[in-house]
Amino acid sequence: MAEQPSIFRPGANCWRVETADRLALLIDNDEAFDALKSILLGAKRSIWILAWVFDPLTRLDPDRVKRSRDPLRADRIGLLLRRQAALNPNLDVRVLTWAMPFPIAAAQLFGPQRGAAFFAGSKVKYHLDQTLPASACHHQKVVVVDGQVALLSGGDIGVDRWDTINHLDSDPRRRLPTGRRYPARHEVATLVDGPAAEALGDLFKARWKNATGETVASPEKPALSPWPDYLLPDIRKVGLAISRTQPVWKGQPAVNETMLLHLASIRAARRLIYLENQYLTSPIIVEALAERLAEPDGPEVVTVGPARSPSYFDQITMDSARTAAINRLHHVDVHRRFSAFSARTAKGGMIIVHSKVAIIDDWMLRLGSANLNNRSIGLDTECDVAFEAHNDQDRAVVRGFMARLIGHFVGVTTDQFLEAYEREGGLAATINALDYRRGAPRRLAPVPDRPLSGFQKFVADWSLGDAIAPDDAWRPWGRRQRLKQDLERLMLPPPDLPEHLRR
Repeated sequence: MAEQPSIFRPGANCWRVETADRLALLIDNDEAFDALKSILLGAKRSIWILAWVFDPLTRLDPDRVKRSRDPLRADRIGLLLRRQAALNPNLDVRVLTWAMPFPIAAAQLFGPQRGAAFFAGSKVKYHLDQTLPASACHHQKVVVVDGQVALLSGGDIGVDRWDTINHLDSDPRRRLPTGRRYPARHEVATLVDGPAAEALGDLFKARWKNATGETVASPEKPALSPWPDYLLPDIRKVGLAISRTQPVWKGQPAVNETMLLHLASIRAARRLIYLENQYLTSPIIVEALAERLAEPDGPEVVTVGPARSPSYFDQITMDSARTAAINRLHHVDVHRRFSAFSARTAKGGMIIVHSKVAIIDDWMLRLGSANLNNRSIGLDTECDVAFEAHNDQDRAVVRGFMARLIGHFVGVTTDQFLEAYEREGGLAATINALDYRRGAPRRLAPVPDRPLSGFQKFVADWSLGDAIAPDDAWRPWGRRQRLKQDLERLMLPPPDLPEHLRR
């Protein structure tokens, strides 16, 4: 197979490309929180956290630690951070989280506000970031320890985020502090070290400076890295592209790297575009996919998402737009290469697919915080990372992760999935072949073309609840024209784009 030329363009579709000395891929927060707890306990110089929501009552290890308030084996992250800061005078602990408006904070059980009270008087520097327009949110999810190791995720440090790869229908460990149970949830994260982690530390420092006016110095690196001893990396010495979204606001320039990288990767795909995302609603992304589906020899497009959104507001707004997007892709799919699935538990219950993953053929893997909606490509702050596989060993890593990712939904091992994938020749065909148990509900249920009511169509057509920039957040009547202009501009390849990406 000929090597795929790089699509990363620093300053355009990514901020920087830095080397990750080690990179581990983590499925669901049982794995991610284990890694998080390990690096927090191993911190010597600094712990820096960027969060959409941060709740100090979040349990990191509910399946192994029975007494979460035990001061010697702290399991709630707030107590753990406060203890680490108190016991290590040289440890700089900072948490920067979004200052949520009241309705959203209430839905999150006022976790961010509880954090401010919890850390008051402690050595933990905790700050609520209010530097965005009222319509936008800070959505980056990054933890950097000692300037050496970074955890980047699509998931949050919240009390209803932990789950295992089994996504059990009734799991007593999935409990809120109130005792109430919460539904199954799916997340994807990555742990990296080396220059890539240092770059994510630079992102934190810039955010902290913008939010507080305080300049934070890079920590002196300790002799030993806090990388977890138990965790074997999936890949070593790989270039990691870091892409951001940032709205234009108060002298800050607009940054649309996450969207531009999506468009570049969609253009470059040869055989497969796999998108696992909480939302698929952006008309710009949908039209880019539609163009590829219209090609006689274009790639297969497979999406996995939730059956519905957990909040009432999102059910009215985002679910209508997601249904319209999937209907659009079904309608243009004249060559029968598009498939959409929703994730379910073994008994047919909903799994909240909150991950943000893109896999292009077997040469690019991307994950992070950015959804495939308008907000994430122009209004909210986001951070994604991606790497390209330029040899057979690295391509095997991408294939193996896709097999583990989809296999965990349908209940098969990585080897079983890869064997079926080789036999079936396509991703949707493989899912359909493996996810069939007579008399049992589908774990990845096909999402058909669904009719929209008049009200739902109105919401979807005008992208209500899904602004693309601060200047149209309160003027939805101009959003359709704005999106039309953006589509016309962005569907044209940049003049300096390499020939292999021009379509």
